[in-house]
Amino acid sequence: MTPFAILTLIVVYFGILFLISHFVSKKNNDNDAFFKANKNSKWYLVAFGMIGTALSGVTFISVPGEVGNPDNQFKYFQFVLGNAIGFIIIAKVLLPLYYRMNLTSIYGYIEKRLGIVSYKTAASIFLLSRTIGSSFRLYLVVIVLQRYVFDFYQIPFAVTVMCSLALIFAYTYRGGLKTIIITDTLQTFFLVSSVFLTIFFICDSLHLSFFEAFEQVKNSNYSKVFFYEDYLKGTFVAKQILGGIFVTIAMVGLDQDLMQKNLSCKNIGDAQKNMFTFTGIFVLINIFFLSVGALLYIYANQNHIEVPNDLITGKPRTDLLFPEIAFHHLSLIPSIVFLLGLTAATFATTDSALTALTTSFCVDFLGMDKTENLHKPNMVRTRHLVHIGFSFLMFLVIVVFNTINDASVVSMIFKIASYTYGPLLGLYSFGLFMKSKTVHDQWVPLICLLSPALCFLISKNSVLLFGDYVFDNELIIVNGLFTFIGLLLISKPAVSETRF
Repeated sequence: MTPFAILTLIVVYFGILFLISHFVSKKNNDNDAFFKANKNSKWYLVAFGMIGTALSGVTFISVPGEVGNPDNQFKYFQFVLGNAIGFIIIAKVLLPLYYRMNLTSIYGYIEKRLGIVSYKTAASIFLLSRTIGSSFRLYLVVIVLQRYVFDFYQIPFAVTVMCSLALIFAYTYRGGLKTIIITDTLQTFFLVSSVFLTIFFICDSLHLSFFEAFEQVKNSNYSKVFFYEDYLKGTFVAKQILGGIFVTIAMVGLDQDLMQKNLSCKNIGDAQKNMFTFTGIFVLINIFFLSVGALLYIYANQNHIEVPNDLITGKPRTDLLFPEIAFHHLSLIPSIVFLLGLTAATFATTDSALTALTTSFCVDFLGMDKTENLHKPNMVRTRHLVHIGFSFLMFLVIVVFNTINDASVVSMIFKIASYTYGPLLGLYSFGLFMKSKTVHDQWVPLICLLSPALCFLISKNSVLLFGDYVFDNELIIVNGLFTFIGLLLISKPAVSETRF
């Protein structure tokens, strides 16, 4: 597939998104539509569209790529099972709380339960985490587009990033969540279709029926799911499932991005139906993602295709195997299918994050959800400026990532960003389970800084401290526990009106 053909497809793709945005936001683009989609979203659209948000472009190329690692194979599915349990807990525990309090930003719970400083701290944690995490996800995918398209036209990396974010801004700044609900449904359709069609095209190239391919995957060296031999390793099944549960609760249930979509449903019943449906689709689609990975390696081995090397380090990059095969070894149609899936996964995640960042800042720091502010014309203009500000901030973060040019450093930055959700887990746990206590509000930011810093030190020195024990996703549990203990140390008896 030529760079011109790829570029043409991207232009057509965004043209469709602009048309959707125009018609959705033409009659109503006020703050109520941007923040809550007028509280009128159809639960089945939200459920389907959330798949595109939950599965980023990194998932699209990295999960299949990691299958070829003998220490990983289908290990990721252990984590997915934990995710599913976490989604059910969110639906049964957190969503009823958010609906009962009629929240626009979920961090409003922390304000009413613990205090204004705790509230601002929780919102700031989200803004920091989501900005870094979403920028990193977009960065990794823009690298793929840069390598296979824009380097051909000698377009600088910074220009590629700026154009990508400008396109996302252009179709989200007016309608916000109301637009995202529709565009993410379309993008998820492209994403899901691309997974199934990729399996079909690879099976066809290998001259395998679906059932023959299933047998090949099952009998291959890539399909081990449960790792229970060594509890010291990060792949151990209990670590993965427990980590999946608590990562999901923290990074979904306590994250404004995905919860904002749930809060746009008419009522708690619709929101819970959305979460249960989403959970089933999420588990199923990840099975197929892992199957794509196994088939890619089977195809590569039969056709003597090497894993591409990183242009900077010269080391093999497994997350480039999927684009390498799609663009250079399959026919035009599979290449188009891959590009649509990658683009959909990337921009469904980024547009949603940008909308959530704008919403959180406008509501949590500017008070735009207050009745007297919601429909003021100058508030809409201010929201537009905030949207521009976060677009530019993501641009700066991505440029810094690219300047670092060290995969290990960038990976560590992303891991540090995920650490910050531990304090959110601790804050909400304290609020929910210690109703007879509140905290000395002014000390909460210090606790939320010390907990992830302590976890980082423990993780870096785990061999020294615990022998061969390796922390993985379960570290977020330790992070939340440290925060919880810290909050206990600065706690005081609660007055009755603060109990929620």
